[in-house]
Amino acid sequence: MTNSKSRKYFGTDGIRGRANAYPMTADIALKVAMATAKLMKRENSEKHNRVVIGKDTRLSCYMLEQALTSGFLAMGMDVVLTGPIPTPAIAMLTRSLRADVGVMISASHNKFEDNGIKLFGHDGYKLPDEIEQQIESWIDNPDLTTTDLPQPAEVGRAKRMDDAVGRYVEFAKSSFPRGLSLEGLKIVVDCANGAAYKVAPQALWELGAEVIAIGVEPNGKNINKDCGATATEALQQKVISEKADLGIALDGDADRLIMVDEKGTRIDGDQLLCLLATRLQEKGFLKQNTVVATVMSNLGMERYLKSKNIELLRTPVGDRYVVEKIREGNYELGGEQSGHIIVPHFGTTGDGLIAALQILAIIVEQGRKASAVLSLFNPVPQILKNVRFEKGAKPLDQKIVQDEIEQAEKSLNGSGRLLVRPSGTEPLIRVMAEGDDANQVEEIVDNLCAVIGKAS
Repeated sequence: MTNSKSRKYFGTDGIRGRANAYPMTADIALKVAMATAKLMKRENSEKHNRVVIGKDTRLSCYMLEQALTSGFLAMGMDVVLTGPIPTPAIAMLTRSLRADVGVMISASHNKFEDNGIKLFGHDGYKLPDEIEQQIESWIDNPDLTTTDLPQPAEVGRAKRMDDAVGRYVEFAKSSFPRGLSLEGLKIVVDCANGAAYKVAPQALWELGAEVIAIGVEPNGKNINKDCGATATEALQQKVISEKADLGIALDGDADRLIMVDEKGTRIDGDQLLCLLATRLQEKGFLKQNTVVATVMSNLGMERYLKSKNIELLRTPVGDRYVVEKIREGNYELGGEQSGHIIVPHFGTTGDGLIAALQILAIIVEQGRKASAVLSLFNPVPQILKNVRFEKGAKPLDQKIVQDEIEQAEKSLNGSGRLLVRPSGTEPLIRVMAEGDDANQVEEIVDNLCAVIGKAS
């Protein structure tokens, strides 16, 4: 794996930053499209190339969509525009339309001021690091916008895809067992005022549920604002006030899933992964009795899976690394505590709606309340805090920080875990500790954050 920090534009999940500020500008978006098109056309020079572009509901998506479209058209690629749609839908449509590349304009769970560009290959998987590096090498090349341009008759065409939402709804519904129905379930779904504001309520309703939808009034500035998978308080309250059977929370681009049981208890990705793993194991579908997760997944999850003779393989943080490990070992399930859940049988990337439908199928089959189904293990105390640092600073290289980390690991003495890492998308150092002693864990995190703060 390539260290994202060694790259200029791409991080762990595409290019991301504050909208209309470098590098998330219309100019860079134009160059990203032209650079990507140049590579795609070299690999497939004998065909007419096609790109699918989707977006979430951020105000800046209009700007970036137009810039990307112009760049691809200028290089002779046809563009299919889907409008607001989940990230996994772009992965699916790239394959379905036999496109050369798919683009999702989204900063996922980030606030509306941020935006990002995610690139998918023709197979629906996010582009590998080496391809992203080739794109980077072209973005700043002064010859990019002046050489190898098509003749006037060879520039691309753009068209809107009117049925993109319907296609994805049918795709998602096809993952739900045909013999089952959601009839009799009252479900609150929070779409984070994001990309799934149409598709998620529609799919659940068509499968028979009584749907109460919140976070479905995007205005360009309210995506992820006090709603969705990263802020579930409104959903928890709504589930209780409506006496609903459960709640579903998606994030801005709908590749994450967090659930809420009928008591208003928040259920994270670790619990959902354990439920899916044990269900797949029972049916004989859990390949090699292995689940892939990241270094952030709770120690309690690892202990639970071990009790079921299921091996947990850990990767760096980022769903792309989970997907890489899944493909490498031909595994059947992986994900993150944050709610990215990848079931390769149904898709090539995290898909909040499809993951929710798999969980709902289990609840329907068991005929029990969500609270009796969704919580399988008691998580050990885990604390995560962030320390912001100035651009260019390298606090983790400071000896005082390294010494504090070493001391913290010694104090845990095998009874817990410590993880200190830079964010792949923001200028933050993330400090996570977990262990059986909650007071010790909190003290370790607070002390480390203080030391890192001084070194920043």
